[in-house]
This record gives sequence, structure tokens and C-alpha cells, in this order.
Amino acid sequence: MALTWSKLGVVLSLFGTLALSLQAVAQEPNFQIGSSVISELKYKPGFKHFNYVNPDAPKGGNLRLTATGTYDTFNPLLAKGEVAVGLTLPFETLMKSADDELLASYGLLAEGVSSPDDVSSATFRLRKEAKWADGSQVTPEDVVFSFEKSKELNPLLSNYYKHVLKAEKTGERDVTFTFDEKNNKELPNILGQLTIVPKHWWEGTGPDGKPRDISKTTLEPVMGSGPYKIAAFAPGATIRYELRDDYWGKDLNVNVGQNNFGSITYTYFGDRDVEFEAFRAGNSDYWQETQAARWATGYDFPAVKDGRVKKEDVPNALRATGIMQALVPNTRRDIFKDEKVREALNFGFDFEELNRTVAFNTYKRIDSYFWNTELASSGLPEGRELEILKGLKDKLSPAVFTTRYTNPVGGDPQKSRDNLRKAIGLFKEAGWEIKGNRMVNTKTGRPMSFEILLSSPMLERWAVPYTNNLKKIGIDARVRTVDASQYTNRVRSFDYDMIWNVWAQTMNPGNEQADYWGSGSANQQGSRNYAGIADPAIDALIRMVIFAPNRDEQVAAIKALDRVLLAGHYVVPLFYRGAQSIAYWNTITRPAEYPTYGTGFPDAWWSSAASK
Repeated sequence: MALTWSKLGVVLSLFGTLALSLQAVAQEPNFQIGSSVISELKYKPGFKHFNYVNPDAPKGGNLRLTATGTYDTFNPLLAKGEVAVGLTLPFETLMKSADDELLASYGLLAEGVSSPDDVSSATFRLRKEAKWADGSQVTPEDVVFSFEKSKELNPLLSNYYKHVLKAEKTGERDVTFTFDEKNNKELPNILGQLTIVPKHWWEGTGPDGKPRDISKTTLEPVMGSGPYKIAAFAPGATIRYELRDDYWGKDLNVNVGQNNFGSITYTYFGDRDVEFEAFRAGNSDYWQETQAARWATGYDFPAVKDGRVKKEDVPNALRATGIMQALVPNTRRDIFKDEKVREALNFGFDFEELNRTVAFNTYKRIDSYFWNTELASSGLPEGRELEILKGLKDKLSPAVFTTRYTNPVGGDPQKSRDNLRKAIGLFKEAGWEIKGNRMVNTKTGRPMSFEILLSSPMLERWAVPYTNNLKKIGIDARVRTVDASQYTNRVRSFDYDMIWNVWAQTMNPGNEQADYWGSGSANQQGSRNYAGIADPAIDALIRMVIFAPNRDEQVAAIKALDRVLLAGHYVVPLFYRGAQSIAYWNTITRPAEYPTYGTGFPDAWWSSAASK
């Protein structure tokens, strides 16, 4: 039977209503309690606490810690000045990481997160109970303000979040971040790490009656929503944080068994050795050792012998971290633009000799930008990795396909001489030769001369022997150690010939790779592209890493990126250990078991005195 116009109108009206209803359902965010980049979440809705914490850990007592250098600002977003250590304590992020699973985080300020299937956006829903220290509610406006100011005032964060077009309030407690590209699966997770600051506080007036300015450094104690507040400080010297009794999130599942110390005090020292003496004397409770010689010979004092100080090598924190520690030549300088020059510089570093004489053979040489993880390239490329590289063949050196990356091996006078001869040969290919005991450019006659800028005298025991070795082949290499403030300013502005740097990689490399090695960050002051790398092939590989549709494709792209970076000889790889060396007094207590991927310090530790 044919439909009449009136019946057809009713049908169309019903169909339109149904379509709108379905559209509304489709658009309603499906909020999850957390976000995981590479696997399902370990913890399910309703979980009580993380498995590695002691839910009955006592509250109270004082944790005494130390830091090297100085500070001159409490502004957590600004890329200016020296930010006070521990400044994460008064502030919070939208999500909180779990230390017993890879790349997973759970709701902190946000009770949930939602993304569409194409990951074109991410929406976070704030908790109703989330409050600032003054009792006012944390709002979507605070999140939008924090995001916009982070991008405006911090080049590193601007690059990190460059694919986020905007943040906007989309509900009473909802804020939505819109992306410029789809299927960047890491973006929701890294937005969960965004430090949230109170808009009303920063737009208000300070105790002096003057308007606050988030674009400037400040030593006014800042206000946050976190478990601690700045209680006292001596500018540049000490800072004490106190646990807030009125902290809104004290009973949240992601906080149970954590934030246990009643106060946390940091004391600054100008010298790392003096800082260690403070630990030895019992004036600080915890020490992370970074000097192999001291770890081997410097712990024979009475407190270690009688058990008041415990020493531990803990591999957990490095299980999920790829390390590249290296001397980094600045390719913005003409003398380092040639790949052969950079390769030659590696032949001047005798790791085996220094490892024996300085480090008691406790270190291993780094040979990957993702060293000590499953993401490190090895051998010659094959399988999917080889296919990816073949797609970029016209942009790559043939050595990428034919030569396995290896570091020079020294350790005795003959090997050292052979390595220096190889270095001379590479310099010659690059247009440098030795004349009158000096390495000079054959075209300009300019001698090879550069400075290694360091932030700590502790590094000199490695850098000075390296420069002495280079002097044997006519290179005027010098070491200059400067204070923390000067070092930070010079590195941010790329005002150096060579520096010592450590890049730490997660098991899910993503958007930060563009900040480390991408062309867009090469001349962006404040970026972490310290070498000044600008290579179309590397840019293409970074995009493949970020937008990989699955884990297998991602790993293949990461290994290809690693291989191309190594072939470019952008760094002189140094060394690292496979465990974190820590020592601590019996004044503090750790959880019975460390989390799989960390030590849980200081969040999950507690004061021994508080438990009595």
C-alpha cells in the first residue's frame, strides 16, 4: 500500500528523530578510568590502590633531600630561570602514571578520558571533588589556561603538543583537546601529563598588591591542587614542602599509600662531592649514586657497615627506559657539519681505558639511541625494518644497509694508536690534515678547536682525558665547566660547541622524537635537538613512529630511526649501567617490593619515625 504524504511525513519525522538520537549516542564520550598506549589497562574500575604501595603506610616525619646548583623560580610552566626542585609536589596532572605497567596512567584531576576511534580528539572529565588549595574547584577553564600558557611560554612543551590544535570547555566538567591529525595514539596519554595551574590565582594579585604574571619568574610560593604546599624557603638554598591536611585527593585510589612524608626538605649544594658528604654525615636521607668509583670505594663509613645505611642496585627503573648518554657536537657549528668529522671524534674516545681507570669496569658502552631495550637496532636491517629503509633509500647513506654500527674498541696503547690513525684518515676525507702538530682545514687553514661545555666538575674525569687524547692528533679541545644557571641558558640558546647530554626514552617513543631529532626543532631555542639534526629521512621516520598503526610497525620504524641516527654519527656515545644505584638511611622505609618499573621514591616510601 502506498504511503500518503502525511504518513510519509510522520515516517521521515520519526526517522529524523531516530537519526538525531543515534548521533547523540555516538557523540556521547565513553569515559575510561585511564589510558594505555600499548596494552590494556592492568587496573580495572573500582581498584583500591596500586599493587606496589603499602596502603597502611604511616603519615608524618620529614624527608631530607639534596640538590646540586641553585633555583630562582617557582613558576612550573615557564622555560626561564632555574625551577626549584620538587615543584611537582604542589601541582597535579590530569592523569597519574602507574609504576608497575608500561605507559599507563589513571585519573587524578580527571576521573576519566575519552577519545573517538580515529583519535582526532581527547576529552577529559574533571572530578567534582578536585579543589585548589584555597578551596575553589578545579575547572575546565584552568585546564585550557594551563595548556595555552604551556605552549606559549615553553618551547619544549610547544613542540611536544604541536599537534594539539586547541583546548576548549565542552561541558560543566569536560575539556576537549582537538588534534590536527588522526590516529596519533600517544596524544591523549601525554595530555594527561599536562601540569594544571590555577587560572584565577595567576590572574590575581600577589601579597605586594601587584598583578601576578605567569610569563615571568617568581619566588612567591605558588598555589596548586597537589598534596604539598611550599612552607618555607631560602632563595636558591633550601625549600621545604609540607603535606596538606586539607588535600582533596588524599583518599583517591591512585594516591592511597603515597604522599606519606609530613614534609620534604631540599638543601642545595654547589658541589656534588660536598653534597655526598652531607649524606654520609646523616644530613640527608636518600642518595642516588652516579659515580661508579665512589659506589665501588666510597661507602666504607660506619653507618654502612652497621646497617644504618643500605646500598642497593635496582634495575627496575631502567627496565622501561632506553638511554643515550653522549657527547653531543653542535652541527650548527661549521666544524661539525661533516659526518666524517663527527665519526672521527668517536675514535678519540677510549672507553675501555676510562672504564677501567675511572669506573672499575662497571659501565657498558652505549651503541643505540634506545640502548638496553627491545627497541634498539642491531646487526643489519631485515624484515619490515629493511622495507621501511628501502622506501627512503634515495635519502640515506648506503652504509645504513651495509654496515652494522659499532663503537671503536680501545683499552691498550696499540688499540688507542690504531683508533687515532683511523680518526686522522676520516679527518683527511673531510678536508682536515695535521700541519705543524695541529689539525687544520686544508682550504681555510683554520685549526680545529672546540670547547666541551659541562654542568658539573664530576664529568671532567671523563671529558679531560678525552680532550687529551684528541690533542695527540692536533685538535685543540677544551673543557669548560659552568654553574647551573649559565649552563641552562647556553644550552637553551644552542650557545656551545659540544655538550654532555642524556636522553631517556620510554618504551613508546612518539611525539618527543620530533623535539629530539626533527628538522622543525633544530633552530627552535629551548628544544632538545641539541645536535641540530635536520634530515628529511629522519623526519619521515619520526612520523612513521608516531603514526604507526600497531606495535610491530612501530618497533620496526623505531629501529629504522635508531639505525639512521647512528649512521649520521651525531653523537659520541658514552656509557651507562643497567641498574640504579641508591643508598638510604634507616630513617626512611621503602615498600616491601619495588614496582616493576621504578623505585616508588619518594611517593610510596615513608618515615621510619612515623611508624613508631
